[in-house]
Amino acid sequence: MKLLTFLLLPATVCLAQSDRAEAQRNPFTGNAQAIAAGRTLFNQACVACHGADGRGDRGPSLVSGNLSHGNADGEIFITIRSGVRGSQMPAFSNFTTDQTWQIISYIRSLSGPVAPTGNDQVTGDASAGKTVFEGKGGCLSCHQVGGAGKAVGPDLSGAGRLTARQLLTKVENPNQMAGGGRGRGRGAARPETVIARTRDGHEYRGTRKNSDAFTVQMVDTDGKYHSFEKSKLASLQIEPKSLMPDDYAKRLTAKEIQDVVAYLKTQNGFGSSPGLTWDRIRHADKEPQNWLTYWGDLSGRHYSSLSQINTANVKNLQAKWAVQLPGDGIVESVPLVVDGIMYTTGPVGGTAEVMALDAKTGRQLWRYQRKQKITNPYEINRVNRGVTVFGNRLFFGTLDAALVALDARTGAFLWEVQVADTMLGYSITSPPLVVKDKIITGITGGEFGVRAFIDAYDPATGKRLWRWYSIPAKGEFGNETWDAESWQHGGSPTWLTGSYDPELNTVYWAIGNPGPDINGDVRKGDNLFSCSVVALDPDTGQRKWHYQFTPNDTHDWDSTEDMVLVDRMWHGQNRKLLLHADRNGIFYVLDRETGKFLAGSPFVRATWVKGWDEDGRPITTENWRANPEGTTVYPSLGGGSNFQAPSYSPLTGWMYFMYYDGPGRYSIGPAPFEPGKQYQGRGTGGGFGPPAANGQAPPSQGMMAFDPETGKTQWKFELSQNSLSSGVLATGGGLLFAASGEGNFMALDAKTGTPLWRFGAGAQIPSSPMSYSVDGKQYVAVSSANVLYSFALPD
Repeated sequence: MKLLTFLLLPATVCLAQSDRAEAQRNPFTGNAQAIAAGRTLFNQACVACHGADGRGDRGPSLVSGNLSHGNADGEIFITIRSGVRGSQMPAFSNFTTDQTWQIISYIRSLSGPVAPTGNDQVTGDASAGKTVFEGKGGCLSCHQVGGAGKAVGPDLSGAGRLTARQLLTKVENPNQMAGGGRGRGRGAARPETVIARTRDGHEYRGTRKNSDAFTVQMVDTDGKYHSFEKSKLASLQIEPKSLMPDDYAKRLTAKEIQDVVAYLKTQNGFGSSPGLTWDRIRHADKEPQNWLTYWGDLSGRHYSSLSQINTANVKNLQAKWAVQLPGDGIVESVPLVVDGIMYTTGPVGGTAEVMALDAKTGRQLWRYQRKQKITNPYEINRVNRGVTVFGNRLFFGTLDAALVALDARTGAFLWEVQVADTMLGYSITSPPLVVKDKIITGITGGEFGVRAFIDAYDPATGKRLWRWYSIPAKGEFGNETWDAESWQHGGSPTWLTGSYDPELNTVYWAIGNPGPDINGDVRKGDNLFSCSVVALDPDTGQRKWHYQFTPNDTHDWDSTEDMVLVDRMWHGQNRKLLLHADRNGIFYVLDRETGKFLAGSPFVRATWVKGWDEDGRPITTENWRANPEGTTVYPSLGGGSNFQAPSYSPLTGWMYFMYYDGPGRYSIGPAPFEPGKQYQGRGTGGGFGPPAANGQAPPSQGMMAFDPETGKTQWKFELSQNSLSSGVLATGGGLLFAASGEGNFMALDAKTGTPLWRFGAGAQIPSSPMSYSVDGKQYVAVSSANVLYSFALPD
């Protein structure tokens, strides 16, 4: 049975925490008086945009039961009361609670009869229905349940959340909820079947995902995604009906249909179809057309082997599309691309936005918005750096420290877990890491004196599997490196996405600054595992080894920079290396099997260290620590480098990264701890040092190429403005793409640093570039302020 091709599953699950707004249930469900009152209110406030019958006009149709910003009662409530950023939907905050629920009752009635709570009768036999579903009905040819079947229509693994009446209606008359045909403006609620014929004779039939005057996006009957330019097709038909046959009332007996409904009512889980498998993620280098993880692969190289755009033709590069990302704040997200679909996040200003776009045209396929449930008044770092895709699920973290899972195909909400309490200073700003059957995430909060950790979760359920604290408790290894009880507020955040070596089955995670940031006198000792890299067993969360870059740091030199894993010849021996350009101004080479220190090379002025002992511990200079009077030390508070993406090219064997070469002025002050407030211990006169400290050359900033073998800089390209978040990307075309805080997006010759092309974005670029390919055409994408750009060579 090509069942329910346009079946639109609810976009959320009612959560146990009934005090959360989006989890609230409509108390007037099925109440005729509430529906009538809601209709009156709807006609007074909503009809101009959504039409007299809710079928859409300037605003979208409301009759399908699938609403773009959440289908749960509580989510619709929030949409009405708060509006939708970046759209014409205003906030109706003057409606009372009852009035809002009445409008929702009316909207629900537009999708057909709604069974009152407790009156969802099922008369069929679920076991017999499973037999019909998988056999005579042929439903698995379009739908998936528990991973079986095709992904042409919606995954029905959660179909039980619809009422029996709704399911029955969809089986017997799949086009009933279309209500109005392709209609007017955005009100096209009817599912549409696309038949696209290419000039070479191929025909593709499937469901429309989006279209405009020039392109059409679809999923064909094999579950594959396609994006076509209309002018290059031999013919195109778009039929205003569902792919699902509308004659099941004749092809199946009434009992068989009731049995199928009974079977679907037992499906209260979530889809587990393969999608982006672990094997594909592990071997991401075999799919250069995709960008499957935050770093591009598990090794943290942030490198693309695509070579269509190269040193000879990059001068012809041009912007192919741009997408506005409305909202407060900036965009630090690095998009993912999986089989022609791009996933990214927008600016975070109280509302998290996740989007799926056609990577070829930028056309939006779906958008999910989540309003921040609670905001710490002392909150900082209001950004989101992207998402993670695994299977058919998408995962992202929030500023109020939750981990959220969506259906990557539809944007439907699957689950959410509260990782930590944001009122204590915790939040999540970077995407999690997929390792085998786990989703691993870090946490922020180093400036708030939290006790940070790394968590692993079950991707299917959100159940926490293990937690490793970056500050050891009493009786644990390393606790003795914290004076007295200072470990309890020691910070050591884990906010940047880690790396993974499948052969060693080891996760490498960067750890940030101790708390308080500057005043080390109140936390005497090395303060493990702050300013370190830790190697963890992903199966258990147990530490294998660690290396501390800056013991007892008093300069805010987080080590939360990329841990790059490279297998290469080094000093005449093949080794498994970990490469790391630290905020303390030193480029490190470690043996990642053992954690052994191999080399440390300054890439900017670093006056705090004069060498390393045989165990790799830094030998520090006099007066390198912050003190009450203040001391000037290189590098600055912002560090020699920062968290912006570096890149390792196997073509040159060099690392490329942004740098800042300048001094910092460090002074300490009182460090009283108050939960949820910043815990700095910084004195007056701290921050960036004088323009030319102690007769030194003035500060400089830009990007550099660094040779790990020699420990020498190969070239530098200076910029006029420093950035803590603009990154670089080396490619197989011999190029280095670089973003800048100046607002220039540029391409340089990776061997010489010679600039070959640039694009003026007109605003700062606070993100890192990435590259992908669709239909054999290479693109390079980067976000500038609130715009996501994608560039390619002319057709």
